[in-house]
Amino acid sequence: MITRFLTSVAALGLTAGMAAADYKLTILHTNDLHSRIESINKYDSTCDAEGEAEGKCFGGVARLKTVVDAKRAEMPDANLLLLDAGDPFQGSLFYTTYKGAAEAEFMEAIGYDVMAVGNHEFDDGPAGLAAFIDAVSFPVISGNLDLSSSAELKGKVQNHVVLEVGGQKIGIISALATDTVETSSPGKDVVFQDEIDSLAADVAALEAEGVNIIIALNHVGLAKDIEIAEKVPGIDLVVGGHSHTLLSNTDDGAAGPYPMMVGDVPVVQAYAYSKYLGEIELTFDDDGNLVSAQGEPILLDASITPDPDIAARVAEMGAPIEEMKKRVVASASDAIEGSRDICRVQECEMGNLVADAMLARVADQGVQIAIANSGGLRASIDAGDVTMGEVLTVLPFQNTLSTFEISGQGIIDALENGVSQVEEVKGRFPQVAGLKFTWDPSVAPNEGRIVEVLVAEGDSYVPIDPNKTYLVVTNNYVRNGGDGYKMFTGDDKNAYDFGPDLADVTAEYLAANAPYTPYLDGRIQRK
Repeated sequence: MITRFLTSVAALGLTAGMAAADYKLTILHTNDLHSRIESINKYDSTCDAEGEAEGKCFGGVARLKTVVDAKRAEMPDANLLLLDAGDPFQGSLFYTTYKGAAEAEFMEAIGYDVMAVGNHEFDDGPAGLAAFIDAVSFPVISGNLDLSSSAELKGKVQNHVVLEVGGQKIGIISALATDTVETSSPGKDVVFQDEIDSLAADVAALEAEGVNIIIALNHVGLAKDIEIAEKVPGIDLVVGGHSHTLLSNTDDGAAGPYPMMVGDVPVVQAYAYSKYLGEIELTFDDDGNLVSAQGEPILLDASITPDPDIAARVAEMGAPIEEMKKRVVASASDAIEGSRDICRVQECEMGNLVADAMLARVADQGVQIAIANSGGLRASIDAGDVTMGEVLTVLPFQNTLSTFEISGQGIIDALENGVSQVEEVKGRFPQVAGLKFTWDPSVAPNEGRIVEVLVAEGDSYVPIDPNKTYLVVTNNYVRNGGDGYKMFTGDDKNAYDFGPDLADVTAEYLAANAPYTPYLDGRIQRK
C-alpha cells in the first residue's frame, strides 16, 4: 500500500532550525497533458463553447499560460522552474493533426524549462520525438535511454541537465518506464536501462560535479516513483507522471497528500490533461539539505481567464480540426443502433461494433475478451457515410484502451456488476466480444444473475474457467473502477491503461470493414 510510506513534513522535523541562508525553490509542474490543447470538460474530453459559456471547462494551454505568467509576475525575484513529466503527445485531434507540432509550439510559448520523455512521445517512432525536440528550446531529458544507435535521437535527448537558479546549481535527472517497448513504438535502436540503476548513476555524476540539489523528473508512475524515492539516495524531489495521479491536500478524490513524503523525499504528481498545475516550494539549508516541502496543485477552472493570444492561436489551429470532424472515415450499410435505452439493457449493434474493434486492435497481444461499458456509448450512427465527427459523438470521452489480466472468476464478478442495475438503465451494462453470457433478471442484483459465461477458443465457445487467468481489454475508465468495476483495479493486474484512443480504434475498424454491416449474434442472452 502506498500509504505505508506517508510521513508528514512536520513529523520529520524538516522545518526546524532554518538558517538565514536558506534557499527557496518553487517548482511548477505538469504531466500527461495528452494533447489537451483546448479546454476540457468534467470527463477530460474537449469542452465546447456552451461549456465555456456556462463556466464548466477546465485547463487548456491558454489557461495554463495565464497561471504560469501570473506566478512569474507574482514572484519576480523567486527561484522558479516550470517542468513537465512527459506525455504531451497523444489524446486529441490536435495530436492526430499536427503530430507534436502544436504541443511544441504551446509548450514553448508557455516557457517550460525542462521536459521528461514520456512513452507516448514514441507513438510515431523516434522521428516524431526528434521533430518535437528540434522545435523547442528547452531540454528534453531521459537518463535511462541508450540512444547511441538511434540515428534520429542520438545527441538530442540529454541524460540530465544542470540549471543555475538564483545562484544555485539544480540538477534534474529523469527515467522513462522500461515497458515503453510494449506501450509505444521506440524501435529496436532505443535501448532501455533499469530506472533505479540509471538514476543512481546520474545522482552520483551530479554530486561529483558539486551539484547537491537534485530533482528526479520521471515518467514511470507513482508506484515506481515511490520505489525510486526509497532506493536512490541524493534525490531531493520526485516530480512524476505516467499514472495520471492526483496528489492533493484538499481534494477528497486524491490518491494521497501533496507532497507525498517517502521518508525524507517529497513526491508530487498533478493528475493529467492540463486540469492542474502543480506547485511546490522547497526550502534548503546552506548545505543543500531539504528542510521544508509544501504546496498544492492549482485547479485550472473557469475562474481563470484564458490567455487571449494563446486562445486565438488555438482557435486558428483548431479550424482544420473542425473540418476533420467532417471527414468521412467509412460507410455503414445500415444504421448502427446505439440508443442508451437499448445498449444499457441488452446486446446492441453499437456495443458489438466497439467491443469487436477493441478486441481486434489487441488480439495479437493474446487478449481474448473485450468488455465495454454501455455508458460510454453516446449515440447511434446513420446508414451511409460515417464521419469522424459521428464516431466522436458516439465515443466523446477520449478514453484509451486498457489491457489487463484477471481470473475467470473476476470476469464473472464483472459481468455480475454489469447487469446489477439494468432496472435503472445504468451505464455499467457490459457489451462484450470474445465471450457470451446469459443472465437471469429474476435473480436479485449481485446474487447470481450471471448463469453462464462462455469464452471463445478457436472457432467455438467453451465454459469460462474461474481459476484461469485471461487477458482482457476495456477502456481506462472501466479498468480504473468506473461504473462499479472495482474488480478490475489494483496493481496486481499487469495493466496498461494508456493505449490508443477508443474513437480512433473504432474509426479504423470501421474503415477496415467498410461498408460496415451492423449485427447482433446472440452473445448476450436473458434467461
